[in-house]
Amino acid sequence: MIRRNGFTDETLEWRSWLEPLQLAAASPLQLEVLDESHPQSRTSPYYLTLAHQPLMLRHRSAAYNAIMYAPGGLPRAERELGAMVVSVTNGCVYCTSVHAQRFEQLARRSDTVEQVFADPASAGTSERERAIARFAIALTLRPDELGGDDIAPLRAIGMSDEEIIDLLHAVAIFGWANRLMQNLGEPEGVDR
Repeated sequence: MIRRNGFTDETLEWRSWLEPLQLAAASPLQLEVLDESHPQSRTSPYYLTLAHQPLMLRHRSAAYNAIMYAPGGLPRAERELGAMVVSVTNGCVYCTSVHAQRFEQLARRSDTVEQVFADPASAGTSERERAIARFAIALTLRPDELGGDDIAPLRAIGMSDEEIIDLLHAVAIFGWANRLMQNLGEPEGVDR
């Protein structure tokens, strides 16, 4: 268990500020989209809140699942690292906990998680991880200024165009995901 600077790798609960969809009142389309979205969507307050607009949830889930789980391109642990760094940068405690856990599961280590919680700008146990973290921060904090100078360190560590595009997608979708989480509710079970 890691707790630092208000972030944790523990499993957190999330409470919606809106009324989550009640399954007994769900339409067939809402149930169908929930089942397409995530294995625990029928018990997740987040998915049940988003299910009020099932077609939007369908498109959100399709994009999210393609970006985070597609084969090829950037290794999954590195996508999770990008998502975790963005979430820390944006102050999204819930998303940080989820993606810290996923990184730990995929990478089979927690040293980088501790570093991201302490200082994302210097985090990483390798030059590759450090380049991913710095790129995630740059895209999060100054998307309108991102340029070739920000891509160059990724190329310097040997990333392919496909890997760079995967990282860009993972970081960008988490800018969006963090804002949904942070503006629809709040995490429970961690002191800030």
